[in-house]
Amino acid sequence: MSQTRNYPEALARRRAGVLLHPTCLPSLHGVLGDSARRFVDFMTESGLSVWQTLPLGPTHADLSPYQSLSAHAGNQDLIDLGELVHVGLIRDIELTDSETRIERQSILATACDRFFKHTEERFHGPTLAEFEAFRKANESWLEDYCLFSAIRGVYPEESWLSWPAELRDRDPVALESFSATHAETIRRLQFEQFLFDHQWHRLREYAHERGILMFGDIPIFVAHDSADVWAAPHLFKLNASGEPQFVAGVPPDYFSPEGQHWGNPLYDWPVMAQDGYQWWMSRLETQRRFFDLIRIDHFRGLQAYWEIPAEHPTPHNGYWVAGPGHDFLDACFQRFPDLPLVAENLGIISDDVENLRHQFQLPGMTVIQFGFDGSAANPHLVHNHRRHDLVYSGTHDNDTTLGWYLNLDEHTRDYVDNYLGHSSDPMPWPAIRTAFQSVCQLAVIPMQDLLGLDGRGRFNTPGTTTGNWTWKLDWGQCPANLPAHLGHLVRLYGRFP
Repeated sequence: MSQTRNYPEALARRRAGVLLHPTCLPSLHGVLGDSARRFVDFMTESGLSVWQTLPLGPTHADLSPYQSLSAHAGNQDLIDLGELVHVGLIRDIELTDSETRIERQSILATACDRFFKHTEERFHGPTLAEFEAFRKANESWLEDYCLFSAIRGVYPEESWLSWPAELRDRDPVALESFSATHAETIRRLQFEQFLFDHQWHRLREYAHERGILMFGDIPIFVAHDSADVWAAPHLFKLNASGEPQFVAGVPPDYFSPEGQHWGNPLYDWPVMAQDGYQWWMSRLETQRRFFDLIRIDHFRGLQAYWEIPAEHPTPHNGYWVAGPGHDFLDACFQRFPDLPLVAENLGIISDDVENLRHQFQLPGMTVIQFGFDGSAANPHLVHNHRRHDLVYSGTHDNDTTLGWYLNLDEHTRDYVDNYLGHSSDPMPWPAIRTAFQSVCQLAVIPMQDLLGLDGRGRFNTPGTTTGNWTWKLDWGQCPANLPAHLGHLVRLYGRFP
């Protein structure tokens, strides 16, 4: 099985793409409407045919899309309230210049009430039949997530470990009583997920009509304070109180010289294997409905993951533990033969990790910024690229390419200049041009690089907990000739849609 599967159809020809998380889009009332369609139109004009995002789930207060409250749910803050005006579920007067989270909830509650009461104000848009079909199709996770979120609304400052014991431990009588008492809140939460799903799929259809594919991201681990861990604690390495016995992280590497302590609970893979990894199969099914390509973040954790004892939670106290590897991936492709996976193979990658990736013919990643350690054999240098891998100028975890370049020492900067070739265009364009020249089928450029931003445009700094995930696209920073310039490079290097 693993020897004969094909590379994803989306990578059957050369393409150019852009990396931009939807939360970066400018909008007063949510982005899954006019704001996202404007970005798709920009991509179309520029000849870009792949839009890569980060995970789409609802976040904690730190806004990290890699520490979501759910492995399935969509971020309700992305719902475009303006679209609800168009379908008659709310009125213009209910919108302000910029809603707070509480005001958004109030507006969505109003829309929910009108949706289910069939008021005369609602004249078109999503239907009750579509809502019921959505509920049925997503029943494996939707009930638990909405119940989790409703309880969390009552105890907003606490993780599920601190809830009353009967709710924490999912006592059936207590959950039934809570559900009955908070039925209106739970229905609103279900409605929000339905709206997110409806708007996302309308956006995806809009993109597909213009030849653009959607490329998503699955974090290998999930947050401890999530509906997933609360609903299925037996699938994780937790103690009798529900606290993690071990947590995820990585040893020191390029991204963080001290290593990283992520804090995610680790899976009990042998328990997951007993039913053929059904928890993961459900998760993959959700992402298949959202995306044309799917990246598994921290792919190396399937071969071996860095286990840090919870009682000594510094990264250097961790050690490698064997992951489910071949058995897990074989189950994935037995269930979904055309699963369009990409492996994030950055960081400390050993031969056994690459062997596993090649066994299943999974595309990997190369990053222009990572190529300049002085070795001509560095796999990130463009002369070592492989056709079915992906090339990036940088990632969401890197400084912008201009910021990276400006912070290089003089010797390395000279090396970069000589390798990329002197150009009349300033950095980051030599790096972008080199990525487009690469033999890799897909070249992806962060939007900050397309705008030529310095380090002030950085989106995330690994190993830090403040100042991340907040960068916003300002269309005023977009040069008028950018689509034409990009379109020229796309055509020049055979990456046209």
